[in-house]
Amino acid sequence: MSASTPFLAQTIEPDEPENLSLPVPSGRISTTSTGRSHEPVVLTPSNTNSAAGRLNPAATPSDQESGLAGILRQSSHPLVLVVLYLFRVAAVATYLLCGFFTENYVLSTVLVVVLLAMDFWNCRNVSGRRLVGLRYWNQVDDDGESYWVFESRDPSRAPSNGIDSRMFWTALYVFPVVWLVLLIVSTIRFNLAFLPIVFLALIFNITNAIGFTYADRDAKQRWVHISCSRRMEHGLGWFWR
Repeated sequence: MSASTPFLAQTIEPDEPENLSLPVPSGRISTTSTGRSHEPVVLTPSNTNSAAGRLNPAATPSDQESGLAGILRQSSHPLVLVVLYLFRVAAVATYLLCGFFTENYVLSTVLVVVLLAMDFWNCRNVSGRRLVGLRYWNQVDDDGESYWVFESRDPSRAPSNGIDSRMFWTALYVFPVVWLVLLIVSTIRFNLAFLPIVFLALIFNITNAIGFTYADRDAKQRWVHISCSRRMEHGLGWFWR
């Protein structure tokens, strides 16, 4: 076999003879089908799933699983994520349901305040650092002036998990809205005894939201500047070789 001859040209034969002439239909062609009629295909959930499985054979029920189990399975820090939502949901639930279990105002107030304080500390020092690689605090210098201090993780070395980041920012911005709605409801119902608790919850939640928002903005600006500096140093080093 010569090098110019295609390899498959001698192995594949035509399906039909080349000199076979097929009859060409002529005359008036009817628009009605003379063969067997085909029933229309209706997509049902089972058909849709089977079709998706044929299009994507790698997709399995575990890959398509959603809900709480799927979120925890895809999270890099599921325990930290659970604790973050546990404290926040527990504070709201205690505030709403404490009147059904006890009439002791002091006990109810103490429980809600303790949960709010634990959530504030956990969100600022643990959840933010583990889930999105951010941390902030307020520091006072020798002159008595306070300023914000931000810490961030290098995104090129340890990028944040998408599920962890999405769930963290959702909790950070949703729960202040929830407490704001509770403040409006308490004001309308003239339930003034619990307004200090709602104000404290708003202060804690809004402080975390503002702090992490500024920390995220500072981290993006800082790492963009560092990345540009590294590229310039790398380019100058290659140029002077």
